[in-house]
Amino acid sequence: MTDAPETPDQDAAAQDVRELADIPAVEVISRAAVMLMSSAAEKLGLADEDPDSSTRLDLDEARRVITALAGLITSSVEYLGPHAGPLREGLQALQRAFREASAVPDEPGKGPGEKYTGPVY
Repeated sequence: MTDAPETPDQDAAAQDVRELADIPAVEVISRAAVMLMSSAAEKLGLADEDPDSSTRLDLDEARRVITALAGLITSSVEYLGPHAGPLREGLQALQRAFREASAVPDEPGKGPGEKYTGPVY
């Protein structure tokens, strides 16, 4: 059995895995939350000049991402320390933006992620 030489892509992937192991959990959670926030903002059309006419507006997808974000933040709040406040504020802003973008807004407590966070008005 001969060992095939590793390609540069395999070396880079192995390096990425090793580096990920060195990153503190709070940073991994925070990065995941920021990625979910960015995705939700895009799906709400907030990156465009006029969110109401955005070609990226997809409320069904935004609901899913916001709910996942709410679950992550709520379940991780004890580990987030000083990061918890800004992440919660960002989540609430996205929940309010979702409510504003909806033609027929959900009842308080029924919006995306509100089963984890409670009603957002």
